[in-house]
Amino acid sequence: MVFVMDIGNTNIKAAVFEGDKLVRRWRCATDTSMTSDQYGIIMADLFRYHGLNMGDIEGIMISSVVPTINFTIDHMCKDYFGVEPKLLVPGVKTGLKIRYENPRELGSDRIANAVAVSSLYGGPSIFIDFGTATTYGVVSEENEFLGGAIGPGLRMMNAALSTGTAKLPSIELVLPPQVIGKTTITNIQSGILYGYIGSVEKIVREMKREMKCPNAKVIATGGMAHMVKQNSDVIDIINPDLTLTGLKLIYEKNQAV
Repeated sequence: MVFVMDIGNTNIKAAVFEGDKLVRRWRCATDTSMTSDQYGIIMADLFRYHGLNMGDIEGIMISSVVPTINFTIDHMCKDYFGVEPKLLVPGVKTGLKIRYENPRELGSDRIANAVAVSSLYGGPSIFIDFGTATTYGVVSEENEFLGGAIGPGLRMMNAALSTGTAKLPSIELVLPPQVIGKTTITNIQSGILYGYIGSVEKIVREMKREMKCPNAKVIATGGMAHMVKQNSDVIDIINPDLTLTGLKLIYEKNQAV
């Protein structure tokens, strides 16, 4: 079995694969103050709860956008799984041509997403990851990663508005029934959520125009994907395990390395 971890700014998403089958997935908070033993105990409890054996893990692949936690997670994997983890860094085989001016600047989670999209759906495709940040990527018909866009996530926008103003509160991210709000709360909900959906639609529309591919598939992952899809026709496919699947595929490509 293969264990993969996608370490984001807010959460660590993890999954166990047996062959092509995703056996179990879970998430825990990203906390740079925790020790390798604390994370090890969390993982041991999760494995035990789901009836899995940590000793059955043959390989580990990790994507991380939080460099300060990598040392901790590396030690946790060695101590609790007895496995030397592979970190998705420049030089790791992905099977993907990356048309980025400086590929070393590209986040490993976006590479994993691009690999999964290329393998599962092919190009031309656009993928959107609705995480702490909202990241977009473009995969060409030749399965090249062409680039993309990065913007703030919904929770980041909400936090910025409430902390950056004296009187505006933090709100629940629920789409109001109409754009013209009658209270401060619904005004904020309308401005953030309708504005966010509109920005997604605009970015996807412009990407398709620049690609000259009006029928490019749009694949989404991340917490807010369903909310956007329910209120817009911009998303074709939602795959909640896109990044984790990409990491499993990259692990397999590096088996002989």
